[in-house]
Amino acid sequence: MHKVAKTSARLLLALLVTCLAQVRAAAPPAAGPPPPGASRPPAMLVFTRTGGYRHASIPEEVETLRALATAEGLAMDHSEDPALFNPATLAGYQVVVFANTTGPLLDAGQRAAFEHWVGAGGGFLGLHSAADTAYDWPFYGELVGAWFESHPPGLQTARVRFEAADTEAGFGPWRVTDELYDYRRNPRPYVTVIATLHERTDAGGRMRDDHPIAWCHQRSGGRAWYTGLGHDARIYADPVFRALLRAGLRYVLGTRARCDELSPARANMAR
Repeated sequence: MHKVAKTSARLLLALLVTCLAQVRAAAPPAAGPPPPGASRPPAMLVFTRTGGYRHASIPEEVETLRALATAEGLAMDHSEDPALFNPATLAGYQVVVFANTTGPLLDAGQRAAFEHWVGAGGGFLGLHSAADTAYDWPFYGELVGAWFESHPPGLQTARVRFEAADTEAGFGPWRVTDELYDYRRNPRPYVTVIATLHERTDAGGRMRDDHPIAWCHQRSGGRAWYTGLGHDARIYADPVFRALLRAGLRYVLGTRARCDELSPARANMAR
């Protein structure tokens, strides 16, 4: 009787082990970047970690960026893990997006790895509160172009004027309703300004006379592009805003020399 019981127990244990192995084999792979050396298309990391205010629009932002990445033939990873900011992992990305980040985010080693990655030709894309991030990191402040200072309460409406005449002719007049940032400095002397705010419906802040809201530049060996738009979830459905983001993505990828030029046809392609 004892032998039969032991044999049955062993058979049951073997069956359980087999079932567990089959379940583990059928489980989907863990999300995140592939192991070093794995082959995949050019890739973009979208980083949405927040150490302060967290925007409710982040899900719409991530899905918009995913659609644009797919349109450009890019793989995309979305993460809030600062441990990804190490030399080996960053080497697998052509673009890093700070999408409505807030707070200090990275430690000294992670910041050094990111600085090295930018210096090696990496492309940086910053959206909205990327300018409300890492105030104690001078390299990052220069990369973004200007840090956030303040904004009026609620949402504001303004006309966006593109600086490039051909872009303004194709897209203007474009009116947006969003949270409109003022910055600690006017970035114009340090960057190429893409678009400015005009005809605001609110009292506005200190930047009323010259208020850049999107810009780009080359910095420390890499390319950087930023827009202060992107607070409100509804703006991510705007075809002009999506075209603007796609032009920025193409610029930091190095597939477009000018960052201040949008083709009207691209508004339809970016839906």
